[in-house]
Amino acid sequence: MPETAFPNLIPALPEIFLAVAAMLLLMIGVFSREELAARTAGYGSVIVLIVAIVFVGLVAEGRVLTFGGAFVTDPFAVFVKVMTLIAAAAAILMSRSYLEDHKINRFEFPVLVLLAALGMLMMVSANDLIALYLGLELQSLALYVIASFQRDSTRSAEAGLKYFVLGAVASGLLLYGMTLVYGFSGTTNFDVLEKLFADSNAGAPVGVIVGVVFIIAGLAFKISAVPFHMWTPDVYEGAPTPVTALLAVAPKIAAMGLFIRVMTGPFGDLSGQWQQIIIFISIASMVLGAFAAINQKNIKRLMAYSSIGHMGYALIGLAVAGQTGSPAVQSDGLHGMLVYLAIYMVMNLGTFACILLMKKDGRMMEDINDLAGLSKTNPALAAVLTIFMFSMAGIPPLAGFLGKLYVFQSAIQAELFGLAIIGVLASVVGAFYYLRIVKVMYFDQPEDGLDGPISFEMKSILGVMGVVILLFIFLPGPLLSGAEAASAALLPG
Repeated sequence: MPETAFPNLIPALPEIFLAVAAMLLLMIGVFSREELAARTAGYGSVIVLIVAIVFVGLVAEGRVLTFGGAFVTDPFAVFVKVMTLIAAAAAILMSRSYLEDHKINRFEFPVLVLLAALGMLMMVSANDLIALYLGLELQSLALYVIASFQRDSTRSAEAGLKYFVLGAVASGLLLYGMTLVYGFSGTTNFDVLEKLFADSNAGAPVGVIVGVVFIIAGLAFKISAVPFHMWTPDVYEGAPTPVTALLAVAPKIAAMGLFIRVMTGPFGDLSGQWQQIIIFISIASMVLGAFAAINQKNIKRLMAYSSIGHMGYALIGLAVAGQTGSPAVQSDGLHGMLVYLAIYMVMNLGTFACILLMKKDGRMMEDINDLAGLSKTNPALAAVLTIFMFSMAGIPPLAGFLGKLYVFQSAIQAELFGLAIIGVLASVVGAFYYLRIVKVMYFDQPEDGLDGPISFEMKSILGVMGVVILLFIFLPGPLLSGAEAASAALLPG
């Protein structure tokens, strides 16, 4: 019997487990009392995500294909999936107090996060254009709903609507690109496409190149890279803060993993056509992220532009991976990119945990000036937030500095000197608005202190993330070796 009739389900065990667990929690929520349902779904979903991480590790046995070659698991998928699941679990833990304070603590929220995580895992393991689209849309549909989860807030409803409308446009661009690639190549499978373009002496047809451009546009929207970033500041500001924390980390890591797989796999031999586009997107994102955030007074909007800039830095690694002629340099680019994404995850989760603690008299504060004198009213929180701001600014010896060092170093090795120089200059400009937050906390006159006490979940997240940022330089081995194995799986040799 063909493999498609009875596919090997073991490689997809984490995804199957997430799907079944989400449906189970949904049923429990429907038939339970409201408070019990919310608590059960909240903590149950975190446990489910932790178990899913274990399953991801258990099925990691080299490169394995299933579902007719449409689904792949390899060390690269394992690395990105673990980061995605950690980010989703942390976002759920951070959301509990916020949802309770705003009286929107319903069981649907963690279930939707689980379904979004399921879509992200499917994206990362996609080995076919159709599988890619299914994962992307499953993730997006769940995120559209939770972006407008605070139904009584017009800002939240506006954020969800903007995200949905612009996301639909991006999906259209992506689908159009996929149809062009299929129409001119006759296949949607990544392995077949890779072999087709590798064996073609005449190069790819113009229609395929146009299709690749549209696919890049659709994926650039998902990581909020310039010029497809327009949704990011409004959605970050309007969505509930725990949702913003999730949007800033998990979907971007998964979409960046998908970006890497698509560009280095089926279209790896067309890098001469797409490398310049990636370089332009990277430069534009770094520059806009650096300068647009300078005048921001709302800390969530500032983090939106910061996120755009960080995606620009990460894309330097993908541009290096498109440098033909030196597999070792290409692998270094991906290695640096994966290290940067892991550090980006830790910095952002920690920063958003601090933002979620910006409460006065039970109301969320989002203005940067609300942090005035925090070092005197809450010195521990000010110290932790300072660590994250210094790391984002790239100040040594914190983890953020090492992340930027790896991607800039890979650009220099690939002789993309202009890209590295612009990245360093953008990083210097960006340091201004990170250090301004530190200045407000330590040198401005204190106002009323923030509400307390801090919950155990938030203390745990702040402690773990802060320690990782501080001590990464002393124990970088596990992350570096994991990123090296992941990049080697895509670019062997």
